[in-house]
Amino acid sequence: MLLRELLGETLRRRRRAQKRTLRDVSKQANVSLGYLSEIERGHKEPSSELLASVCGALQVRLSEVLAEVSHEVATHEKRDGGVSAPGRPVAVLPLPRDKESIEEQARRRRHGLPTAPTSITQARPRHRRGEVTDSVVRAAA
Repeated sequence: MLLRELLGETLRRRRRAQKRTLRDVSKQANVSLGYLSEIERGHKEPSSELLASVCGALQVRLSEVLAEVSHEVATHEKRDGGVSAPGRPVAVLPLPRDKESIEEQARRRRHGLPTAPTSITQARPRHRRGEVTDSVVRAAA
């Protein structure tokens, strides 16, 4: 089961529970009717902006939709025994953080020091290791 299919099913279920048409929701969300239909059928994967717009039109919180989808994913994983596709086990990758940086962050928090990098030269290596986001890199630049 693909994430976009579960997301589409959830959106369709929410829309039908409100007894609303695709046309009504697409107009209110400012999304083409055909594209919304493709999302509901699991053929297209919506951007976060489009998903937020559709949730707004349905008057449902994005977090509720994502929680519902997450629950369905967990249900599928349990049922399939941790296999995502026929014969392909699910990979769980560790975060790309080394022990030293985690200890350094803890030390900085204990002493009330900022944990975010203050310069771009500090931010880039931490960004490559996945420790900081793009917005932190932009702020440091």
